[in-house]
Amino acid sequence: MSSKEILKKISDKTVKIGIIGLGYVGLPLAVTFARNGIDVLGFEKNEIKTKDVNSAKNYISDVTDDDLLNVIKTNKLSATIDFSRIKECDAVIICVPTPLDKFKKPDMSFIEQSCIDIGKNMKNGTFISLESTTYPTTTENFIKPIIERESGMKEGTEFWLCFSPERIDPGNKDFKTDNTPKVIGALGEDAKQIASALYSLAIKHLHIVSSPRVAEMVKILENTYRLINISLINELALLSGKMNIDIWEVIEAAKTKPYGFQAFYPGPGIGGHCIPLDPFYLEHIAKNYNFELSMIHTAGAINDLMPYRMMNKISYALNRYKKPINGSTILFLGIAYKPDIDDARESPALLVMEQVKKKGAKVLYHDPYIKEVTDDHGNHYIGSILTDELLISADCVVFTTNHSCFDFEYILEKSKLIVDMRNVVKSVKIEDGKVFKL
Repeated sequence: MSSKEILKKISDKTVKIGIIGLGYVGLPLAVTFARNGIDVLGFEKNEIKTKDVNSAKNYISDVTDDDLLNVIKTNKLSATIDFSRIKECDAVIICVPTPLDKFKKPDMSFIEQSCIDIGKNMKNGTFISLESTTYPTTTENFIKPIIERESGMKEGTEFWLCFSPERIDPGNKDFKTDNTPKVIGALGEDAKQIASALYSLAIKHLHIVSSPRVAEMVKILENTYRLINISLINELALLSGKMNIDIWEVIEAAKTKPYGFQAFYPGPGIGGHCIPLDPFYLEHIAKNYNFELSMIHTAGAINDLMPYRMMNKISYALNRYKKPINGSTILFLGIAYKPDIDDARESPALLVMEQVKKKGAKVLYHDPYIKEVTDDHGNHYIGSILTDELLISADCVVFTTNHSCFDFEYILEKSKLIVDMRNVVKSVKIEDGKVFKL
């Protein structure tokens, strides 16, 4: 199939899109295309997810139940574990995880396997786009050789490549997949035209850049910017606490400046799949160019230390009441990595809980969005129901996520001691004897 033929299919809305990975990125994207009348086939290694999708059982909060049900009922979206069906697709979009290993090096295995599956099964004239976050040069130097090797086809004439970074912000009420501007960096003019036409079917605003490596750097820049600024405010918060300065008051005052300042807020660490991980993809590739990214390294170190410092904060608060952390019952409120979502990926709350548990504390948690969770070290927790008895029995209550549904006045009344890491209890000073703030 030539570039003109696929462009004609896109124009006629007869193009069929395959999406590999039906998680936080892939499922919302699949539903968005399907809602716009495009046939979408989702590919998953996880058979449970494929069954859930095909039965319209929703597991992603950013997808509405009605939207999923409608695209399933109209046969615009279906899911499969059969990767040989890639040959049915005119375009394939990769939305798989890109974690770091224990040495903070990129784990490219999910992307690699996706490329192998595509190369072995795709038809001539397939357009391929990567949305998974990665380091600059991945599309050209990693993906292209694998697909050419597995398919025996030539990029630029027999298939086309693009990188378009995902921009998913779980729980964001204003910006979803369809109205968040889409950055596109394609290999060659034909790929650029195909990518623009394809994504225009579902997304309102596109921003075309000159190459995939530029688009790859865009994503890294966005999240590195946030890592550095959040790490900065966390460090300033720790210093401010020692100086008896309320960092939250400082931030509110700084926000009155109408230019040159953007507010970032402290917390027990940085969670989610993007900010704590993505900058280290850049650090990885920078070493190939004999370049040291000292600012990213420092910001990462500050973030990594925050859970330990928060454990020390809890210990300090308990000590003021002549109680050791060993043997104390500590109740954590909120384990999602940000407010009002059900996502605990890389949540700093889990890391603080782990450190407190290692010190001998009895760890409990309540989160209205997450009923149970297992951390990266195999510790399994089942959430508690928030009751008078639970709050009264806890030696220390810790706000680790500022869910809007928390009745902080009620919690303040019933609790003996509170460590507030998210400025939930705004009505008290830094330390009033009962509430200790970050």
